[in-house]
Amino acid sequence: MWFMRQAGRYLPEYRAVRAKAGSFLGLCFNPELASEVTLQPVRRFDLDAAILFSDILVIPKALGQTVSFEEGEGPRLLPPTLPKDLDAYARRNVLADLGPIFETVRRTRAALSPEKALIGFAGAPWTVATYMLAGAPSDDPSALRALWYRDPGFIEDLLEIVIKATADYLIAQVDAGADALQLFDTWAGGLPENLARRLSLEPMARLAAAVRERRPRTPIIFFPRGVGVLASAFAALPTCDAIGIDIATPWGWARETLSPLATVQGGLDPLVVVAGGAPMEQAARGLIATFSGVPYVFNLGHGFTPDTPPDHVSRLVEIIREVG
Repeated sequence: MWFMRQAGRYLPEYRAVRAKAGSFLGLCFNPELASEVTLQPVRRFDLDAAILFSDILVIPKALGQTVSFEEGEGPRLLPPTLPKDLDAYARRNVLADLGPIFETVRRTRAALSPEKALIGFAGAPWTVATYMLAGAPSDDPSALRALWYRDPGFIEDLLEIVIKATADYLIAQVDAGADALQLFDTWAGGLPENLARRLSLEPMARLAAAVRERRPRTPIIFFPRGVGVLASAFAALPTCDAIGIDIATPWGWARETLSPLATVQGGLDPLVVVAGGAPMEQAARGLIATFSGVPYVFNLGHGFTPDTPPDHVSRLVEIIREVG
């Protein structure tokens, strides 16, 4: 078991370190502090894995895009508009700018006990491109779909740049000590099936294949949020060792359809952990019962929210251990 966003604002010890860092990006690029917040939830809850504390937008930043985080508003990016913008991205050596993150991986792996896994991660190409093109988080990808229909070549060129940069980034994480990798395609949902395959599944498959070709022993977890039954196509990819399911994925369907293809991970609504008590216990026990007898990684269907009581997480861990 481990949890998405297990290191974050719901932990008082995280907030203390975040205040010391001065800014969110300052924290991401400070190996000492980023390693500390990566380790905090493992110390507190004795989880089976740590996940690197960083952000998917370090790739746009390393490509030379202007990236900032506004307090209370989230990230802001200056979108590329011309082919020359993409040419400038393609010429960048992203690894030169991401050295502090690899040092965070090294520090964290050295501090973890051998039986604890360290998970590295990156945003999948479509999700990263979505942020780069929209300039901010967006729950509605319709404007980007419209851009695709008008100028598919521009988006394909951007995806190609993101795939190459992210493959180099992930391989460097493995070389620094990451035991496994997760690819977050947070904005994969909301696309028609043909575009979901072309803009989400195929670029993610190419990214994972590039990593697997150079680091063949590294397990890869796919998390294509919101894709519904198309999750089976992701799980069937030869590079998919585990498939994360979101809160809308029926557990029984995932057991019957996805488990034969890849290890299933996740599914618990993070808001039921906010509620705690009987609803959380019933949901956790039901999830474990659904996947009894097949490989399963207990996790959430999305990340912890800032209002999650840490005591509820402690109780959730107890329930998982009791049942599992």
